[in-house]
Amino acid sequence: MPYLVIVNLAVFFGVMVVLFRLRKPGVALSRQILAGLVAGAIYGFALQILYTGNAAVVAGTLEWTNVIGSIYVSLLKMIVMPLVLVMMIAAVVRMRDVAALGRIGGSVIGILIGTTMIAALVGILVASAFGLSAEGLTEGARELERAEVLNQRFESLSDLSLADMLVRFVPANVFQDLTGARDTSIIAVVIFGILFGIAALAVGRDNPARGEAIVSFVETTQAVVMKLVHMIMALTPYGILALITKVVAGSNAADILSLLTFIIASYLAIAIMFGVHAGLLAMTGTNVLDYFRRVWPVLTFAFTSRSSAATIPLNVETQVEELGVKSSVANLSATFGATIGQNGCAGIYPAMLAVMVAPTMGVDPMSPSFIAALVLIVAISSFGIAGVGGGATFAALVVLPAMGFPVTIAALLISIEPLIDMARTALNVNGAMTAGVITNRLLGQASGEAPAAQTG
Repeated sequence: MPYLVIVNLAVFFGVMVVLFRLRKPGVALSRQILAGLVAGAIYGFALQILYTGNAAVVAGTLEWTNVIGSIYVSLLKMIVMPLVLVMMIAAVVRMRDVAALGRIGGSVIGILIGTTMIAALVGILVASAFGLSAEGLTEGARELERAEVLNQRFESLSDLSLADMLVRFVPANVFQDLTGARDTSIIAVVIFGILFGIAALAVGRDNPARGEAIVSFVETTQAVVMKLVHMIMALTPYGILALITKVVAGSNAADILSLLTFIIASYLAIAIMFGVHAGLLAMTGTNVLDYFRRVWPVLTFAFTSRSSAATIPLNVETQVEELGVKSSVANLSATFGATIGQNGCAGIYPAMLAVMVAPTMGVDPMSPSFIAALVLIVAISSFGIAGVGGGATFAALVVLPAMGFPVTIAALLISIEPLIDMARTALNVNGAMTAGVITNRLLGQASGEAPAAQTG
């Protein structure tokens, strides 16, 4: 191992020691995460500056620092499927009323799809306002290679109709889906968990003694899983440190500058959608500033991990413990939000790409018919988009062909994809939490109950 790499790793280890010393009763986890985020950004930028002409040292350093980040993300992915399954079963068993499940699920999905349609409109308007176009984009070697791969993926996706996509949601082998083998595995596990919970309710009605035993077992299992979640969450500052180091140190400044306009437009559209979420929350009586203060750790992790699915454990925990959302609502909104109605990946991104490609195909991107068709296709295609890094590309592979457009543009933007995908993922996760908070308020008002928490 080169001497400079050893020095860099020693500094990195020193930063981790400092973060560890912040683990005090008076220091909130959110502050520890912020410290890890700032430290990682500074450390990554320092690597860029100090080793401008020595990429091998930077690569060697990131190879080892990324061990921490990769292990942390793997631990989160490890707990996702067990958490989703147990939480879904627990949510249904606690309801004792299948009709309540339908109301909660309908509200959550309605809000997710509705905000995704708004996100598509925002993407259309921002892309048009900036005059973004697919013409003139430089097709480098990496982009051309990626275009070939995407075209191969498109050939396999193009044969899938809406009916085929809906069929893919239902698990043929739940054990296979528990491994995350398919893009729709999370939805499949959710469906199995709901059906299992309904069956448990039926057993409880037939035999109350068995019903109580089932509830006791489910609650005990849930407590064990949540304890495991808390153990993993305690590692978040170190995972964030490593993840943001890789993002900052591994970014190519030339690639970023060449497509700076698209980056600015994307972040503006994302910021507008955060504003839409804030407006919806305010309409339901939520203290918006306090809400964002409480969800900051979740958004920070989503930003650096680029995985809505990996954020599910922290998402559920924050909704229940910080926002006062009922466990059943939080479970559904977090899990559905990881694969349905992702505002950033399935809403803004494919809409912006479609607007950029439209003029090259002789289509007016501001015509009412084009906008209506695009928003509808975005809403339909947002079902089942994988909640992991690259989910936005998958969404583009569905939306662009449905509009009759080529998918090559998705490859042309691959150089800056990680930079924008961080903010898109944070928006996806915030959309899921927003759906949970609003649903919790609406159902509480409908039943005459006081809201679980005013968050302020």
